[in-house]
Amino acid sequence: MRIAVARETHPGETRVAATPETVAGLVRLGHEVAVQPGAGHGALIDDDRYADAGALLLEEPFDGAELVLGVQPLDDAGRSRLRPGTATLSFLPATLMLADLVARRDAGLTSFAMDYVPRISRAQPMDALSSQSLVAGYRAAVVAAGRLREFFGLSMTAAGTIKPAQVLVLGAGVAGLQAIATVKRLGAVVRGYDVRAAAAEEIASMGAVPVDLGLDTLEGAGGYAREMTAERAALQRERLAPYVAAADALITTAAVPGRRAPVLVHRAMVEAMRPGSVVVDLAADSGGNVEGVEPGRVVMIGGAAVWGGSNVPAQMPAPASRLYAANVLAVVTLLTREGDFAPDFDDEIVAGMCLTHQGRVRNAMLAELLGSEPAEPGPDPDGTPEEEPR
Repeated sequence: MRIAVARETHPGETRVAATPETVAGLVRLGHEVAVQPGAGHGALIDDDRYADAGALLLEEPFDGAELVLGVQPLDDAGRSRLRPGTATLSFLPATLMLADLVARRDAGLTSFAMDYVPRISRAQPMDALSSQSLVAGYRAAVVAAGRLREFFGLSMTAAGTIKPAQVLVLGAGVAGLQAIATVKRLGAVVRGYDVRAAAAEEIASMGAVPVDLGLDTLEGAGGYAREMTAERAALQRERLAPYVAAADALITTAAVPGRRAPVLVHRAMVEAMRPGSVVVDLAADSGGNVEGVEPGRVVMIGGAAVWGGSNVPAQMPAPASRLYAANVLAVVTLLTREGDFAPDFDDEIVAGMCLTHQGRVRNAMLAELLGSEPAEPGPDPDGTPEEEPR
């Protein structure tokens, strides 16, 4: 089977869906891999390394390809070059891209979405949301430390003592926990908050102090956070306000794949922070956890600099690509057999990831949004995944 890896066309996307190491793995599985020259340049990978791993360097990698690998969904031009029956594997925030989903369905494409990997133990090697959240959490901590015009860690000198920074992290999923761990290693005093029951123990395990607001936990199936009522959200913000005001740096990580991010911090809460404080919002692309945040920009709210993260994993393309490519290789291994494309749609992972196939939308929730019946109802998990760094 020929597998294609093309240059990413999404603005600002520097990651790549295959590295020389995973290309070698695909070749060992019996596949032919066609890589478009320059596909890995954003991730600091030269074309020669792909060739040495066994890839074909082709300016038109889609020709004859049965499976196309990517990070972001193909644009209209790329999608139009695929013949019916071709499969694609990439992130695909379908609820935000229903027109794209319809175009895929009508073109007869088979679409597998990395966003829809089920949250089960067997699927962990394929969980790209988690791997990219890891990168985003690390990046958030480094950005906060770099923008705060104070020491992060304690320093005791003959000239006096410099106290450690006070950092608050909201959201203790993969990104939040990685942010906590990184900030802690930099020497700051860290507090963390999450609505899930297990979060306090997870936060403490990273060396941070869990914040207890005296509210009931909100946890759905599979350990994900559930959405809260407007009244509960307002009470949570009220009780978080003094913790936000006391923080030198605030990092927020709560995002909902395919939906608008919850607003955890109102503008007045940021205005109450000390001058020179820093806010890092990893959910800016989906509306933001902080009122007034702008994706890809730093805005001043009161005396605080609010950094709106936009496609944060792409800001660290080399490690992000290595992790993502490993996730992709695990999925391709599941979808193929002896060098042939052979997805088993009775498999829970395959069924969960497949959004379109043979001219039909397979995912039940997406089919309902489009007003059609799914070809084969896929899983519609309860609860809401807590983070989405695509």
